[in-house]
Amino acid sequence: MPPKLAPLVAALGLALSGPLASQTPPRRPVTLEDLNRLREVSDLEISPDGRWVAYVVSAADRENDRRAGDIWLASWDGLTAIRLTKTPQASEHTPRWSPDGRRIAFLSSRGGDGTNDADQLWLLDLAGGEAERLTQFRTGIQDFVWSPDGRRLALVLTDGDSVEDGAADSTWRTTRPPIVIDRFAFKDDTRGYLTRKRQHLYLFDLERRSLDPLTPGRFDEMLPAWSPDGRYLAFVSKRAGRDPDRHDNYDIWVMQAARDAVPFRVTAFEGPDNHPDWEAPPAWSPDGRTLAYLQGGPDRLIYYATHRLAVIPWGGGSTRLLSEALDRNVERPRWAPDGRSLYGIVEDDRTRRLVRFALDGGRPETIVGGRRVVSAYSVARDGRLAVLLSSPDRPAEVYAVEGERLRNLSRQNDSLLGELALAPVEEIAVKSRDGTAVHGFLVRPLGAQPGQRYPTVLRIHGGPVSQFENSFNFFWQLLAAEGYAVVAMNPRGSSGRGEQFARAIWADWGHKDVEDVLAGVDYAVSLGVADPDRLGVGGWSYGGMLTNYVIAQDPRFKAAVSGAAISNILAGYGTDMYVREYEAELGTPWTNLEGWLELSAPFLHADRIRTPTLFLCGEKDFNVPLLNSEQMYQALRSLEVPTRLVIYPGERHSLSKLSYQADSYRRSLEWYREHLKP
Repeated sequence: MPPKLAPLVAALGLALSGPLASQTPPRRPVTLEDLNRLREVSDLEISPDGRWVAYVVSAADRENDRRAGDIWLASWDGLTAIRLTKTPQASEHTPRWSPDGRRIAFLSSRGGDGTNDADQLWLLDLAGGEAERLTQFRTGIQDFVWSPDGRRLALVLTDGDSVEDGAADSTWRTTRPPIVIDRFAFKDDTRGYLTRKRQHLYLFDLERRSLDPLTPGRFDEMLPAWSPDGRYLAFVSKRAGRDPDRHDNYDIWVMQAARDAVPFRVTAFEGPDNHPDWEAPPAWSPDGRTLAYLQGGPDRLIYYATHRLAVIPWGGGSTRLLSEALDRNVERPRWAPDGRSLYGIVEDDRTRRLVRFALDGGRPETIVGGRRVVSAYSVARDGRLAVLLSSPDRPAEVYAVEGERLRNLSRQNDSLLGELALAPVEEIAVKSRDGTAVHGFLVRPLGAQPGQRYPTVLRIHGGPVSQFENSFNFFWQLLAAEGYAVVAMNPRGSSGRGEQFARAIWADWGHKDVEDVLAGVDYAVSLGVADPDRLGVGGWSYGGMLTNYVIAQDPRFKAAVSGAAISNILAGYGTDMYVREYEAELGTPWTNLEGWLELSAPFLHADRIRTPTLFLCGEKDFNVPLLNSEQMYQALRSLEVPTRLVIYPGERHSLSKLSYQADSYRRSLEWYREHLKP
């Protein structure tokens, strides 16, 4: 152990652990209780010298009904694991090493007084002592990044309440002030109602504990990145063009890292450059001359377009695309230390692999591939690589990359996995009705016998531009343990198969994608695995939406679970967060009413549905609001089709409370059991 970490371990009483001895207890099926034993590993970052990897482990906190995150360290040799934080009723996340490797900054709500529980910036000196809180901002910190000299941090902060919102009016001392809205896009599922508040960049001086604003105004700024010499900051904003609410024309901007500096625009593509949803800050080359980033497609294609790896001289010059011929989404670009190549994660047909792109062209080189999923990675100054890797039989863990060899640096789920008997996950490929090749997965029930048919559940992913991957899926394993086969398809509209495959359902939902998922069911029936008289279907978000399309077209399904879904598309306009996307894809209802109504077929033709359907939704969901599930529930109740509506109080689009997550699984299992196993 490095000497500077020894006092820290002694002072905090932190546990050290090495690799566990191999044990082979009797295996058992997955149960719902195992959901609370799973640990989620994320946020890895390797130290500058490559000797340590910091990462976050989120585990069940039953007392507070949530997952709580703690920061861990793993030594590069894999012999030492250190839990750095353990804070009751709070989580720590986003660990970031100082450039000298002596400190770790992170975000946490620890130390809140009940009136302000927003994430603040904390600093932990690895030479010893307690973590120190550096900030106390009412709106919290959304993002931060160290300067190269370690003396400053660039922060992303949200504006505080303004006088226009009534916060300074004494009338509202005991009553919440009214929410005043005058924006075109005024809802966001994570931020709530969008008012005049924006996200801006600030400079925080560590020695003086002073804060200087960098980018005031009516635009949001995100994803800051320091130039290697510490003189400039690159960031992402929609400063060009008309009202930023009405387009996704994000661009890369650069400014001097000083108060009153004027930003200038680096990219000019009429579409998204480094869309914040891609969670990839601009990447400076080691010599500070070039910026690497992700370029999307035309604004009208919204999320259907492929995002590609691009480089541009930040002082002036043309964009060069390094992955144009690949026709796959690239994620999280970072430079190799020598500046001659870039790393990136490539999303490719049920996998995500770590790839190296030569700056001078040439065929991309796969560094970590196979039928598995690389969700994150980190590069040290000496070129050492660590990745976060998952497979169908193993949740994500941290690995060291040593040539073609991967070595475990975290083993957070080894104990649980040693107890479980997991069902094998098979990749399948089928032909849809029009001959299109569609790929997906088949999971046979645990202990399945040849020649025996089983009740089968068709699972549909959200998005629609997303994919089922070769990663661990708890609900698939839970269904298999309960005696169900699982079919999980990536229909047209999914990512991982190129832009044409994704945009095949543009403004045409519920047709080709329905045919594609049904082809997977037909294949499972033809294999003699799926019982055609005991078919179920279900999904969340677009997965729930496509579930509604399926049961409105195919009466074979005896049970459906539709989570956070919409069917009356017209009801979405102005009530959810997708107004810009609706207008880009469908136009406005008053100019294309026929198109809007055609896509609303599951609601407007609910009388075609015979499938008993369970509807699930969060009460505060701004992504796909509750009213959509209420409408479908009411329609089926009117038609006397067996149905039930479950509303999770206070929850948004993703269920955050452990008890609600478990409840949604339990109710789904009970619904399938009632209608597929009478």
